Amino acid sequence: MSITSDEVNFLVYRYLQESGFSHSAFTFGIESHISQSNINGTLVPPAALISILQKGLQYVEAEISINEDGTVFDGRPIESLSLIDAVMPDVVQTRQQAFREKLAQQQAAAAAAAAAAAAAAAAATTAAPAAVSQQNPPKNGEATVNGEENGAHAINNHSKPMEIDGDVEIPPSKATVLRGHESEVFICAWNPVSDLLASGSGDSTARIWNLNENSNGGSTQLVLRHCIREGGHDVPSNKDVTSLDWNSDGTLLATGSYDGFARIWTEDGNLASTLGQHKGPIFALKWNKKGNYILSAGVDKNEVNAIKWDPSGMLLASCSDDMTLKIWSMKQDTCVHDLQAHSKEIYTIKWSPTGPATSNPNSSIMLAR
Repeated sequence: MSITSDEVNFLVYRYLQESGFSHSAFTFGIESHISQSNINGTLVPPAALISILQKGLQYVEAEISINEDGTVFDGRPIESLSLIDAVMPDVVQTRQQAFREKLAQQQAAAAAAAAAAAAAAAAATTAAPAAVSQQNPPKNGEATVNGEENGAHAINNHSKPMEIDGDVEIPPSKATVLRGHESEVFICAWNPVSDLLASGSGDSTARIWNLNENSNGGSTQLVLRHCIREGGHDVPSNKDVTSLDWNSDGTLLATGSYDGFARIWTEDGNLASTLGQHKGPIFALKWNKKGNYILSAGVDKNEVNAIKWDPSGMLLASCSDDMTLKIWSMKQDTCVHDLQAHSKEIYTIKWSPTGPATSNPNSSIMLAR
């Protein structure tokens, strides 16, 4: 058996992703250098960490249930063993002793019950002739139970089946299941003008699903494979597709990947452009309202947690783990404002529906964080 720190770190990273702790997952991934490991994430099944922990817990419970001579106790543990209990030797030893004592009590009680039953049977045998002489004999040699022929009375008491609630099943006409991804699906986005749904997954692909055609019973999907260039050939990046966004007219789809590349695809699944300026994973990207700019955020130094265009599409706000909120303009490379008031990380921001390009153009625009 061999366990490496890379393997443990990858399982923890995947668990954080699956549990919805996206910011923690990205931070942990950077600090543990997940992107530099040789683990193929597409081969790791969902809930892998939980699965191996459950197996370990079952092994400890099996240890508690086995005698020192290797024989197995005939019984179940007194109560379920928690994960924390399983790693505490004193708790395990206490459970083993309690289990043995309970089984000893059960065995003693069973022995006493057997002795009492034997005594009662002996007494009944002695009194049986007198009892039989006072009753009508059974017909045709049939045995009686509780005074009823063939034990019919006893059986009829339990002939009515127990009422069990049936399974609640959603009719197939009310749900559509899209199958194709080989790993977790992290994000989905509807096309703003047509019945197309884009999805991004841990299998290093994005997919475009045509829900209009799916109404006939089939599922039409375009597979957008995220590859990198190695040795003059395109090979799968084996990195998660973490973010995606359609432009306003639904003709272009932008995707961001843990391999540090942003990619732009046409609605028919062709790769239009690859943007590789990031030095770390990309976890958010967004088109502006006009569709002539695309913004991407990644973990190059400090993790950028959220990005928002203002209603006019000329100003951009970003918040980060460095406890700052910055406002950017498309007219310059440096930020217009650097707001430093928070004492911890900032995770979300939102522009007010006021100012230019809104229904309240005469009101001042504000930014909430």
